[in-house]
Amino acid sequence: MSSTTNTEPLGAVRERVLATLRQEIIAGGLRPGDRLVERELADRFGVSRVPVREAIRALVAEGFVHFETPRRTVVRRLTPNDVRELFELREALEVCAAGLAAARATPEDLAEVERLLDLAATATAAGDAETITDINSRLHDSIVAMARNSLLVEALEPVAGRLRWMTRRNEEWPQLLVEHRELYEAIASGDPDRARAHALAHVRTNYESTVRQLFGESAGTD
Repeated sequence: MSSTTNTEPLGAVRERVLATLRQEIIAGGLRPGDRLVERELADRFGVSRVPVREAIRALVAEGFVHFETPRRTVVRRLTPNDVRELFELREALEVCAAGLAAARATPEDLAEVERLLDLAATATAAGDAETITDINSRLHDSIVAMARNSLLVEALEPVAGRLRWMTRRNEEWPQLLVEHRELYEAIASGDPDRARAHALAHVRTNYESTVRQLFGESAGTD
């Protein structure tokens, strides 16, 4: 009974399966080492194996899963080097974005970040991990958008999901909220140097927290 519906285009089915699996990996429903079996997933989603196969290939390209063998696909086990490389990229791009945002943000832009910070405060008080992760991702996306540099957006897009996956492991939520408020205030001040400094400190602190959560060890910032 694993066939796509006549009313849903194959591309839409693929995107639905991809989005669901990606979110399950980020949220921890699918854990590192868990196997993705085409037949089982096709049955679960009530679709053919074709969109499932394409979704799995997309997850490989995004860095969420890999082929242990030609017939065995599993969720990636993150290594310290994986984390270091991604945070090095994040440091380079997000620090740049924060400086540009300080120079280019409109009152409407800043009001939207304030709104997200209020939502983050509510979610933090409730200990709602999924909502906190979603809001924090939207907040960072908003800051990048405020830079008004399409190449920055394009450069971050291929790794955005993996960064969200890693930062979801960081559960030091009250500290994250404090850092995000400080970053917002630095951007709102209109001082690019201040904004870049706060963005750099935030990325490096988040890196340390993520490494502790994933590997139980301290990380250097070299």
